[in-house]
Amino acid sequence: MTTSSTNMIFCDFDGTITKTDNIIRIMRHFDPPGWEIIKDDILNQRISIRDGVGTLFSLLDTSQQDEIVRFAVEKVEIRSGFPEFVVFCEKRNIELLVISGGIDFFVYPILSRFNIPPKNIYCNVGSFSGEKVNIVWPYPCDEHCSNDCGLCKPSIIRAFKNLPDKKTVKKVVIGDSITDVAAAKQADLVIARELLLEKCKQYALPYREFHSFYDVIAIFQQLDNRGDLFDGHP
Repeated sequence: MTTSSTNMIFCDFDGTITKTDNIIRIMRHFDPPGWEIIKDDILNQRISIRDGVGTLFSLLDTSQQDEIVRFAVEKVEIRSGFPEFVVFCEKRNIELLVISGGIDFFVYPILSRFNIPPKNIYCNVGSFSGEKVNIVWPYPCDEHCSNDCGLCKPSIIRAFKNLPDKKTVKKVVIGDSITDVAAAKQADLVIARELLLEKCKQYALPYREFHSFYDVIAIFQQLDNRGDLFDGHP
């Protein structure tokens, strides 16, 4: 008997659901000394994401908590088509999970505007209990990952390899940056933009390109009409 399958989408948050990376946006606005060097070290993979993001936030005083949270939540721009994409997933019974290297104090309030269950949202935790902002990492790397990711996207995806009812999970990753590359290598299909798109080409990963979530909807409709959602390269 053939095992049935179900579709699951693992979607990045910063720079994907939102138009810009919210951590970078926060740092650029509050401009603590030395943050740009740390940012460049992360993007060029000279330091791990966990070390880099933790160090970035340690530059911010917790006395600025209200201002930081307000700026992060109120000034955010959502990528066009995302509200419609959430509805599309609901109607198609596609499980949508948000896996974000972002921080809870802005990820949850922003996503509360949409019908996404909190249990489907994975992100890091910001603590304002000391003098400097401290990041807590509830989703570390499993034994298959040594990248010191902070929030380990591939480890989360691996946890959904098979569902309890024996259905095989078909995995779609949507993302844009270096933090999504390891997750993309776990996917049956990657829907990518910017740096992740280039990495998909470099590593010969099955991908589609997107600019808005209207594009993502169209990709799903096109592949669904063909009867093969995971066809590979365009």
